[in-house]
Amino acid sequence: MVVKIKFASPAAGAGSLGRKLLLGAGLAVAACFVIFACVFGFYYVKYSKIVDQRLEKPLFTATAKIYAAPAELRPRQKFTAHYIAQQLRNAGYSSEGDAKNAPMGTYSEGPESITVHPGPQSYHAPEGATITFDSGAISQITGDKGQQLAAYELEPLLITDLSDANRSKRRLVTYDELPHNLVNAVVAIEDRRFFTHGGVDYVRLLGAARNDLSHRHTYMEGGSTLTMQLARGFFLTPEKRFKRKFLEIVITFQLEHRFSKQKIFEMYANQVPLGQRGSFSINGFGEASQAYFGKDVRQLTLPECALLAGLIQSPSRLNPYRHVERATTRRNLVLDSMVETGAITKEQAEEAKASPLNVIPGAVDAGEAPYFVDLVREQLAQRLGPDDYNQQGLRIYTSLDPQLQSLATDAVEAGMKHVDELVEKLHARRVKAGDDTPIVYPQVALVALNPHTGQVLALVGGRNYGLSQFNHAVQHRPTGSIFKPFVYAAAFNTSLAGSQLTNSDGTSATFTPVTILNDEQTTFSFAGNQTYSPRDFEDKYYGEVTARFALQQSLNNATIALAEMVGYNNVASLARDAGIKSARGTPAMAIGSYDATPLDMSGAYTVFANNGVKIDPWMLASVRSANGDVMNDYTPITKPVLDPRAAFLTTSLMENVINHGTGIAVRALGFTAPAAGKTGTSHDAWFAGFTSNLICIVWVGNDDYSDIKIEGAHAAAPIWAEFMKRAVGLPQYSDTKDFAPPQGIVEVRLDKATNLLADAACPSNTYDAAFLEGTQPTDTCDHANGDQRNLFQRIFGLGEKPAAPPQVPITQTAPQLTQPIQPAATPNASVAQTQPSQEPQQTKKKRGFFSRIFGGKKDEDQTEQQPAPQPNPPAPPQ
Repeated sequence: MVVKIKFASPAAGAGSLGRKLLLGAGLAVAACFVIFACVFGFYYVKYSKIVDQRLEKPLFTATAKIYAAPAELRPRQKFTAHYIAQQLRNAGYSSEGDAKNAPMGTYSEGPESITVHPGPQSYHAPEGATITFDSGAISQITGDKGQQLAAYELEPLLITDLSDANRSKRRLVTYDELPHNLVNAVVAIEDRRFFTHGGVDYVRLLGAARNDLSHRHTYMEGGSTLTMQLARGFFLTPEKRFKRKFLEIVITFQLEHRFSKQKIFEMYANQVPLGQRGSFSINGFGEASQAYFGKDVRQLTLPECALLAGLIQSPSRLNPYRHVERATTRRNLVLDSMVETGAITKEQAEEAKASPLNVIPGAVDAGEAPYFVDLVREQLAQRLGPDDYNQQGLRIYTSLDPQLQSLATDAVEAGMKHVDELVEKLHARRVKAGDDTPIVYPQVALVALNPHTGQVLALVGGRNYGLSQFNHAVQHRPTGSIFKPFVYAAAFNTSLAGSQLTNSDGTSATFTPVTILNDEQTTFSFAGNQTYSPRDFEDKYYGEVTARFALQQSLNNATIALAEMVGYNNVASLARDAGIKSARGTPAMAIGSYDATPLDMSGAYTVFANNGVKIDPWMLASVRSANGDVMNDYTPITKPVLDPRAAFLTTSLMENVINHGTGIAVRALGFTAPAAGKTGTSHDAWFAGFTSNLICIVWVGNDDYSDIKIEGAHAAAPIWAEFMKRAVGLPQYSDTKDFAPPQGIVEVRLDKATNLLADAACPSNTYDAAFLEGTQPTDTCDHANGDQRNLFQRIFGLGEKPAAPPQVPITQTAPQLTQPIQPAATPNASVAQTQPSQEPQQTKKKRGFFSRIFGGKKDEDQTEQQPAPQPNPPAPPQ
C-alpha cells in the first residue's frame, strides 16, 4: 500500500491566512456595526419617546410679561416726534408700512407731528391721536375725530419678563424677527455648514477630537453643531463624557428629522445661554439684546450682532462689562469669520470693528426694577394662584414709571456712597477710641408714590439686588420722627371737632400752630402706673415753644406732651387709619417707636398730600391674556381719614420743617420746589416728604438693627433731595405747585417775638402761618409792645400808630364746625394761646386830653367795657 502526502507551499498558506484574517476583521466590523446599530437603534427609540414627551409641552415656558405704566403726554411738555416714535417702536408699534405685522399698533411720523393708531392688542382702546410739536415741545393733541385732548397715554413699555423657577429670563423671538446679520454671525463662528449638514458635521467633529487627543484646546470652534448644542441644552446634562456625546448625536438626528433648519435655529436662538444679569441668567438673543443694549433684537446693528454671537462660546469669560478687551477681540473675530463666509464685505467688517461695544452702563438689574417686580410676582401669586400664573404668557400692567425708577436707582447709588463715607468716619473714630467692633454698611429703601392715585412709581429695596434680594421697602422698622406729623394732625382734628386740648392742670385751649407746648424733660405716666421719660436730641430743651417750632425742631418732649393732651389712643387711632397698623396709645408712639414699612409710610403720607384721603399704594393695574384680552383690572382702595383742613394745616407745619427746620438740608442741596416733609431718626434714618404731585420715602438702616448713629437729615435727606431734584426735571413731574388750601383756612403774618399779628412796629422778623378760620391771633405786636410814641406825640395826637395789617384769607368761606370753637380761657405753661380772649364789641368813646397824655383810658381800638388784658409774657420760640 502506497501512501501519498501532499504539502502546501508556504506562499499558498500565507494567502489563506490573510483571507481568514480579513474575513475575521470584516466579521468583527460587521458585528460592531450591528452592535452599534442595535445600541443606536435602542437609544434612538428610547430618546424618541423622551423627545416626544418633551415636545408635547411648549419648549419654553410662556412667562408673564411685566409692563410699565403708560406715559402721559400733555401740551407744553418738551418732547419731539422722533422721541415718541422711538418709544412706540420700543412698545412694539411699527410704521404704517409694516401694519400687517403690528398687532400692537402703528404710527406715522411727520416733521412736526406724529399720528398714533393703537392695534387690536394695544393696552388702550382703539382711539388714536395726532400729537403736534412746536419749538421742541408738544403744542396740541388732537383725537381721531378732531377733538382737542388735554392728555394722551402712550403704549406701556415692557419692563421685563418674569423669571422662571430657575431664575432665568428669556424673551421669545421667531426666526423671522432675527436680523440677518445675527443669523450669519452665529453660523459663521459656531457652525458654518449648519444649513447643509444633517445635524452632525463629521469633518469638524474629527478635528475637535484630534485637538482633544493632542491637548491642543482652541477657543475658535468646537465639534458640536448648533443642533447638537440645542440637543444638549434641552435634554442632557453639561457633563463631558463619551455617552453624553453619543446621546447628543442621537437626539440631534431626532431634531433634524422633525424640524426645519429655520425652526431649529429659532429654538437655539431662544435657548442659548448668554451670561448673567445680577441674580438672573440671560437666555436667548431676545433677552440678551435687551440686557446688553437696551433694545429689541430687531434693532441690533452689525457690531452688536457680532458681539452677541461671540458671547456664545464663554459668556462669563467674555463678559463685556468686566472684560472689554476680550469681548472686543472676540467680536472682531466673528466679523472676520463673516467676511470668510461672504456674509459681509471687508469694508463692512472694518467699519464695525471701529465702533465701541456700546453696552448700556448699569444695565444689570437696575433698569428692570427687580425689587418692584418681585413684589408684583408675590401679588400675582396671591391673586391668581401660585401654580400657573407664570405659564400663560400673561401681560401684567403695573404702576411703574421707568424714567423715575432709573432716577431712583441713580439717587440711591450716589447717596449711599455718601452714607458709606460717614459710616467709615464714625468707625475710624471708634477704632481710635479702642472699639474694634466690625464696620457695618447700611442698607437702603426708596419708595416714590403718586399722592393722588396711590400709584407706586418707583421702588428700590436695597443697595444691590445682585448681592441680596431682601426687599427693605417692605420690612417693618421703627418709624422715628416721621411719625410726629400724625400727632399734630390729630390735634388739628380735635379743633375741627370743636373740642379743646386739656392740660394736666385742667385748663384748656383750642389747638393752633402757635399753641404753647412745654419742651422740658418730663416723665409721662400712662396705663396706670407705667412711666416713660424721653430725652430730646443732644439733651437740648427749649422750655415753652409753639407747636410750629416743636415740629420744626422735632422736639420729643413737646410732641409727647401734645399727644397726651390729644389722647394717646386718639393719635394711635388716626395712625392706624392712615396705615400704620402697629400704633398703640402710649407716649413712645408719639415719637415713632412703633414700626411700619417704607411702603406703608408712603401710603400713610397720602393723608397729608391728598386732602385727608388715604390711598393704599398699588402696583398692579391690569392682568391680560397673551393676546390682550382683559382678565382682571384693579382699582385702588381709598378712605377718608382726615378733614382736608387738618391735612393742610399739618402740611403747612411740614413745609416749615423743610424751609427752616431739621429738613432744611434738602434746600441746601439744591431742591427748590414747594415741598413738605419730616426727618426721622431712631436706630435708623428716615426722610419723608412730598410735593403737589409726588411722595418719596427714604429709609437707611442696618440689617442687624444696630444703631446707624447718623441722623435722617444727613443719611436719608440727601438721597431724597437728589431724587426729587431730578424728578422735577422730568416733564411729567415738573409742574409742581404750592399746596392749595381748602375752604376755611386763613394765612396771617406773625411777629416772631410775640407770635401776634405783625404790623409796621415789628416788620422785620416775621413769618407766615396758616390757621383754621376763627382761631388766628387778633392782637398785633404793637399791642404787646405798648404805644411807642413820645410824650409830645401823645399830647397832641401826632404820629401814626401802626395799623394792623389785614388778615390774608386764603379762602373766603369759613366751614361750619360741628361745635363752636371757644377761645382759650387762661394761658398756662403747657398749652395756651398767645392772643387774648375776644369780647363782644361795645360802643367806643373818644378819649380826653389827660387820657392821651397818661394813657388812663383804653386805646380807641379797644372797647370801653373790655377788661384790661393780662400782661403778655415773653413769647416762646415760634
